[in-house]
Amino acid sequence: MARAKRGFKRRKRVKKVYDAAEGFVLGRRKIFRRADEAVRRAGKYAYKDRKRRKRTFRELWITRLSAATSENQMSYSRFISALGKSGIGLDRKVLSDIAIADPRAFAAIVDQVRAAAPAH
Repeated sequence: MARAKRGFKRRKRVKKVYDAAEGFVLGRRKIFRRADEAVRRAGKYAYKDRKRRKRTFRELWITRLSAATSENQMSYSRFISALGKSGIGLDRKVLSDIAIADPRAFAAIVDQVRAAAPAH
């Protein structure tokens, strides 16, 4: 039986790791063992941070909405609660964009929500 030295397969695997390690510095790019470890770790962080990005954006939208609703003499929590009761189907992303781009339109939304909210 012929002897297999894994030339093609190994070269293909190593090249894939080096391509993924492009832009890394020092041994993390040039030394296979270090590059392989760095690429695997980078993949874990990339996966985790794709999930974290969604969380971070939601925090940003909530912060913007909180500031915008307080300018209109309403708390964020009451606004969100009354938003559902008033039947307005806008999410936090769209509402924060409206609050930044067109404060008068956002004020009109807050007034409409305030009318639907129970008086405290």
